[in-house]
Amino acid sequence: MIDGIVFDKDGTLFDFRASWGRWARDFIAGLAVDAGHGRALADAIGYLPEERSFRPDSVVIAATAADIAAALLPHLPGRGQQELTAAIDTAAAGVTMEQAVPLVPLLSALKARGLRLGVATNDSEAPARAHLAANGLTGLFDFIAGYDSGYGPKPGPGMCRAFAQSQGLDPARVLMVGDSRHDLEAGRAAGMRPVAVLTGIATADDLAPLAEIVLPDIGALPDWIDAAAA
Repeated sequence: MIDGIVFDKDGTLFDFRASWGRWARDFIAGLAVDAGHGRALADAIGYLPEERSFRPDSVVIAATAADIAAALLPHLPGRGQQELTAAIDTAAAGVTMEQAVPLVPLLSALKARGLRLGVATNDSEAPARAHLAANGLTGLFDFIAGYDSGYGPKPGPGMCRAFAQSQGLDPARVLMVGDSRHDLEAGRAAGMRPVAVLTGIATADDLAPLAEIVLPDIGALPDWIDAAAA
C-alpha cells in the first residue's frame, strides 16, 4: 500500500515553535539596533516574542530563506538580499532543533518495513542537512532536498516528484507528511497521499481540507499505516 514517505522538516520532524522560536529570537537580537527596531523586525516576519511563537501568516512557516530576507530588508537599509539570505542560512544551521517525537527509533522502524524515506523542505539544503546530522538522522533518509536543491520550493511539486523518481516509486504509493498547506498542496500536485500533523502552527481545521488524515504528530504514522492497510 505504501512504498515511501517524504517528510517536511520544520513543524513535522521538528517542533516548529520550540525550534524556530529560538532562531527568530537570536537572529532578530543580532540585527536590531534597539528595542523598537527589534519589534519591527519581529513583526515583519510574524514572530511573537512574548509567546516565542509565530502568527499563522508568518513568512517563516513555509517560505524560504530568501523570502524571509525579503521581508526583513525594508527594515535593514544598506543590507543586500543575497548577503542577508546567507546570514539567515548560517544562523539557521546552528539552531538546536527540538524533535517532534524521538526520531531515530521511529524512522528506523519505518525503514525496517522497507519504506524509502525522504525530506523535502523549504529550508535551504545546507542547514537542513546540518539539522539532520546533528540529530543522527542523515543515514536514515534516502533523499534530502531544500528549496535551493534545484527542484523549486513547495507548494510546487518538484521536490516530491524528485523523491519518487529517485527511488523508483509510484507517487500514488507515497505519503507526503507535513504541517502546512504548502506541504499538502505539494504532495497533492505530485500525485501523493497527503498526511497532516499538528506540530507546526496550522490547526486541524486549516489542514483537514487538503489531507487524507490529520495526525497529532508523526509518531502516529505506523499505527495509521497499519490501519489503512487492514
